[in-house]
Amino acid sequence: MTNTAHPTEQAVELDRELDQPLWQQLEAELRRRLALGHFGDRFPTDRELMQVYGVSRHTARHAVDRLGSDGIVRRSRGIGTSVDTERIEQSLGSLYSLFQVVENAGLTQESQVLELAISTDARAATQLNRPIDTPLVYLSRLRLAGGEPLALDRAWLPADLAGDLIDVDFSHTSLYNELERCSGHRPTAGWEQIRAVVPESDERTLLGLDLIDAVFCINRLGVANGQPIEWRTTLIRSDRFSFVADWTMGQRSELRPEHRPTVSVGRASRRNLPS
Repeated sequence: MTNTAHPTEQAVELDRELDQPLWQQLEAELRRRLALGHFGDRFPTDRELMQVYGVSRHTARHAVDRLGSDGIVRRSRGIGTSVDTERIEQSLGSLYSLFQVVENAGLTQESQVLELAISTDARAATQLNRPIDTPLVYLSRLRLAGGEPLALDRAWLPADLAGDLIDVDFSHTSLYNELERCSGHRPTAGWEQIRAVVPESDERTLLGLDLIDAVFCINRLGVANGQPIEWRTTLIRSDRFSFVADWTMGQRSELRPEHRPTVSVGRASRRNLPS
């Protein structure tokens, strides 16, 4: 049974005689209490931590931010800080459907369609190895997990392959499942580039983020039968989603170049990855 101790219960006083900074002591104390199952119903506010442990707001925020950087708690605008029980993890190096990843995590995945149309996009067409004026199906969605914003997803697919997607209701379904149903094709290979970015103002509003929050930007090229069929860019909240890499014995980066395995990403070389 979860221990839902009040912030004042079982609190250990910080030692101001130690050389260790107070924020580090408070971080360790909060980790101790979380390990015991405290704060199951509600994580204490910064003000409560200030009162219970006799620390400044800066000290309280710094300690909590350290927990947040490790994915233990998360701050949400208008809600406050809560123990993070909804962080979604995805292994690197495998083709995945975000819809399925969210559903497998026990959360309902829903989408708010922002735009679904046939248009042209020179950059997307170039990535798809098509002429820049090629008609493309463009799908822009706000992805929700458990009712809260998770990702802003934009995908382009050749209209001669995916034109029937225009009539699909994407509120609760997978793009890949619908593409396969309509065309008989779905990506079976490809590559992704993942980097951290600060979203634009309108993107930040849609994702429910504060000014200082960053996101993962994922560029993906989906390939089927050796042909690019999907170009996608996704902004995903880094406080709700993380990537995990599994290391294989013998695959060591410090090996001499001539002993390293060769990695191929199809027609795109590393220098040709989008910036």
